[in-house]
Amino acid sequence: MRRWLAPMLFLLASCSGPVPAPSRAAAVELHGQRFSVELATDDASRQRGLMMRTALAPDHGMLFVFPHTGSQAFWMKNTLIPLDILYFDAERRLVSMQLDVPPCRADPCPTYPSDAPAIYVLELSAGTARRIGATAGDVLKIEGDVGPVR
Repeated sequence: MRRWLAPMLFLLASCSGPVPAPSRAAAVELHGQRFSVELATDDASRQRGLMMRTALAPDHGMLFVFPHTGSQAFWMKNTLIPLDILYFDAERRLVSMQLDVPPCRADPCPTYPSDAPAIYVLELSAGTARRIGATAGDVLKIEGDVGPVR
């Protein structure tokens, strides 16, 4: 009677959808400040982002890497903490900022677009960009090769 249990559990687990891969980590530096970041380099990790997090350490963030440069827009659906969203071009220059973006409280959630084409987006705790003095043109230094996924 129990012989069916293991195959049934396997079937249930495989039908529940893919298990998200653990996030890769890296370090970045912006305006002389170093941050440990999780990397979001594929569609699933970019869609998940920092959703459902209840806290983000002051020296941590998430770096989104897109396959192509273009207008990038973010929303705060299921994001529980306010964020600074910083957009960088292919040369890793800061081209746009959305500061102190609040969590979305009701649908439809507003979007927060870049003012210029971007390929990298860095999310940090709200207030961080002002605290470190980040300004347009600042260069994001990224440890290792985290270039766009093609």
